[in-house]
Amino acid sequence: MTLEAWYMDSSEEDQRKPHRLNPNQPVPLEDLNQLGVFYWKLNADIYEADPELEKIRKEQGYTYMDILSIRKDTLPDYENKNSVRLSLQLKMFFTEHLHLDDEIRYILDGRAYFDIRDKQDRWIRIVLGKGDLITLPAGIYHRFTLDETDYTKVMRLFVGEPVWKAYNRPADDFDIRQKYVASLKAS
Repeated sequence: MTLEAWYMDSSEEDQRKPHRLNPNQPVPLEDLNQLGVFYWKLNADIYEADPELEKIRKEQGYTYMDILSIRKDTLPDYENKNSVRLSLQLKMFFTEHLHLDDEIRYILDGRAYFDIRDKQDRWIRIVLGKGDLITLPAGIYHRFTLDETDYTKVMRLFVGEPVWKAYNRPADDFDIRQKYVASLKAS
């Protein structure tokens, strides 16, 4: 059960590229756990009847789920890189933000990146592929992007009714952000 993560470079180049430092500075799963990020490796080929996924959903209280495919034919004007509409759609995912609830994502196919901030406010890039389930804690600053394959199929899981409201940075005055920051100081 391995998850690959690393500290990012500061390049403004295409967000879908890996953006590794040279030399690479990997971030172990234990460090991600200290930031409140948790990970499971599952068999995405059997997600509809996977007893392990069902066990996680029951233990964590994930009562709602939906599936979203992100690819060229689901984003209008994808090929027109100058399209304002496309730019806004991709930026919606990649703008740094937080949520008031945990963010739970399960990659059923394709690949994508979650970028999160560490305790020193440095970017960590987490690569996710088929079978990877990740939770990001409420209050953590993060962003999401596809990799260069331009495709992912993701299951979104929620506790109770789905809430998909992002609060762009700065959002430091939110109680959930202050609670998250306090949890980092305690660890």
